[in-house]
This record gives sequence, C-alpha cells and structure tokens, in this order.
Amino acid sequence: MSNQANATAYWKENLRYLLILLAIWFLVSYGAGILFKDALDAFKIGGFPLGFWFAQQGSIYVFVILIFVYVRLMNKLDKKYGYDEE
Repeated sequence: MSNQANATAYWKENLRYLLILLAIWFLVSYGAGILFKDALDAFKIGGFPLGFWFAQQGSIYVFVILIFVYVRLMNKLDKKYGYDEE
C-alpha cells in the first residue's frame, strides 16, 4: 500500500472511531440526561433518580471512559498502520 493510501485509510478509520465515540457520548449526555430522563427516573442510584444522575455525573464518567477507549483504539490503529513510536 502506498504512503498516501495508507494515510487515507488510517484517517478514515480514525474518523469512524471518533464518530462512534462521539455518538455514544451524545446519547449518554443528551439522551440519558434530557430525552430519556423521565423513563430513567424510575430507577435510583444512591437515592437519586437515574436521569438526574446521568445529567450530573454519568455523562462525565462516560466521557472519561471514552477518552481511555479512544487512546486504546488509537494505539492499536497506530500499530496497524505502522505509525507507532516503538
């Protein structure tokens, strides 16, 4: 595979990862915290309604987890396309 084709494939896969992870974050933060709040409020975590918990804490936790997932995915992608530093 040529250098340009390699870089294009790498970038396309990177964008796919970004879109998937951002969609998950959107669903958790906007969906669980706002759109599905009433349905989630039927459940409780630590005495607080689940919809409130997602709006206040859950989306932040998910965002931090997604950062670690992205780092792991990018490390694998770097190795796959030969861009790793080792």
